[in-house]
This record gives sequence, structure tokens and C-alpha cells, in this order.
Amino acid sequence: MGGSEQKYVNEAFETNWIAPLGPHVNGFEDDLVSFTGTKHAAALSSGTSAIHLALIMLGVGPGDEVICQSLTFSATANPIAYVGATPVFVDSEKETWNMCPQLLREAIVDRIAKGKTPKAIIPVHLYGMPAQMDNIIAIANEFQIPIIEDAAEALGSTINGKAMGTFGLMGVLSFNGNKIITTSGGGALISEQEDYITKARFLATQARDDAPHYEHSQIGYNYRMSNVCAAIGRGQMEVLQDRVDKRRSNFEFYKKELSDVKGISLLEEPNGYYSNRWLTTISIDPALSNGVNRESVYTLLHSENIECRPVWKPMHLQPVFANSPHYGNGTSEHIFAHGMCLPSGSNLTDDDLNRIISALKVAFTK
Repeated sequence: MGGSEQKYVNEAFETNWIAPLGPHVNGFEDDLVSFTGTKHAAALSSGTSAIHLALIMLGVGPGDEVICQSLTFSATANPIAYVGATPVFVDSEKETWNMCPQLLREAIVDRIAKGKTPKAIIPVHLYGMPAQMDNIIAIANEFQIPIIEDAAEALGSTINGKAMGTFGLMGVLSFNGNKIITTSGGGALISEQEDYITKARFLATQARDDAPHYEHSQIGYNYRMSNVCAAIGRGQMEVLQDRVDKRRSNFEFYKKELSDVKGISLLEEPNGYYSNRWLTTISIDPALSNGVNRESVYTLLHSENIECRPVWKPMHLQPVFANSPHYGNGTSEHIFAHGMCLPSGSNLTDDDLNRIISALKVAFTK
């Protein structure tokens, strides 16, 4: 916590604004608009709900197809199934680990040839590293396919100073408990176009029509953020850049301390890219590390009570999406086999970081 959250929460209690909506929801949305530089924001119950609403507003439904980055968390792909559509998974490129523009083009051309023009494209900024948005946008514009930008892991990341989440038609943010800032649970949909955000707010509050009684002409959802959660978010926004600075400091520490360890590589920022370094990830090459692999490092760190995790398992390898089309080059599978997320919390102390490095070096020595 940053320090001001309690003040905002107390204010919510003192004014009796506990239920969904309220002045802190409006204030939190204003904070998001100010930080990202977008024009409009809707505070919601999760990033997943934001993707779901974005798909609904684009008219995606049964029988449709949506292109989705394969190397991501399942929350990116699940809403596609919610609306009855089929995800078409596109593999990653090696520079950012995100959606490969070349494979994106191949997938679109092939789906059109099969009589299925994709209704949307969902790129992801994995672990805070921006995707190649210039290339992705150029392809999307060529085929006139809207982009829903999954920036759930990338609040605070930019390309040439432009905030992630502001490149697509709509952008998605997450404030889940594990994100760089949190509202304990929550998300947001942002856009330059006011009509999408107005419609998102309407759908997120059970799509209640403007009538003196309860009138509903379409299906709605209970997706709005509460005033109390938004109060926490307002306090978190005050320390967001501090959180980004600490995550980036963690990355630089790992980079320096692991520079002499053979077989470890870290993902660098392309020119003009600025990553919030939500999680620091490493890739381990057994051919260069005298046989040390991801699993042996994982096992040793956990034996020392140091939590680490494999990177996301690609969606095209998940049993639930086994029948979905996939356009791949093996990159995401290679990343999954060799990639690992290191402890990256904003509250890591120098002693914590040194203990982690010591354990890592022991793992590679063995």
C-alpha cells in the first residue's frame, strides 16, 4: 500500500458511499485518463470483464473469430469463448515475446481465404513489455479489423511516450491483486471514443434503460467497480510511478548480477520502448549453462522458499482451446520451455534481492 488508500477508504465510509459507483469511481476514472493520456475510462470489476464488454460492443458473437495472442494468461482468451466466438491464436516474436506481426498477417489472410474475416485482434503486452504496435496497427488498418489492446500487465509502459492501452480502439487495464497497482480486484476499459465507454458503463450496470421503473431492452452485466475499491485505486495511483521505478530497478539489479552467469538471458527494451517491468523474466539455455535448465532452477529456488514461476503456458497448448486454430513458429513454446518469472514485487528489500541472487548462482553452480 502507498499510504493514502486508508484516507480515501475512510472518506467512502464516512460519506456512506459503499455500494457500486460513487465519487471515488469517478475520481479513479479521471486519474486513469490523466495518467494514460486517453480521453475516457470506465472502472470495472476486472480486466476480463473489460475484454468481454469490448467484444460485445464490437458485435462479436457465435460463429465469429477473434485473433488472440497465444502467449498470455487465459483471461485474454476466455471472453472470446464467453460470446460464443472462436479464438485464433497467433504466436510470438522473439524481440518482445508478443504477437508476431508476420504471423498476424498470415493468419488474417488465411482466415479470410477460408471465409472468416476476424472481428477483432487482441495483442498483449506480456509482463509489461510493449508489443510491436506500429506493425500490428498497420496490419489491422489494412484489413480494417479493430484492436482490443490487452494492457492488463502494462500500466505505466509506453512506446515513444505513448501509454500502452491507448493504441487500439479500446484498451484493457487490470488492478488484480498481483498487478503493479491494485484495487484488490478490478479493471478498466479505456478509449478515445466516448461512445464505447458510455456503452460499457451502461452494460456494466445491468443495462438498465432510462425509465422510472426497471426496464431492460438488452442483456446487462454486474461489472462496475465499487466506490470502496476505487478509493483504494485512487491511493494506489499516487504511487504508481514509484512502483514502476522499483520494478525497473529490480530488473536492472538482476541484469547486473546475472551478467556473468552463462545461459541466462533477459529481455531488453527495443528502441523507444519503456516497460514497467511488471515481472522480470529470464530465459535459461541448457546448452550454454552446462545442462542447468528451468526446472532445476525452479526446484532449487522453491526449496529456499523463493517463489518463481514458469512463464504463461501458450493458449494453443491449453486443453480447453485444443480445437482452436493456431498460427505458430515455435517461439511461444520455446519461451514456455525455458522462461521463468523471478520475484519482482515492489516491496522487495536489498536483502531479499541478494538472497535471490545467491540462490540463483548456487543453482547454476550445481
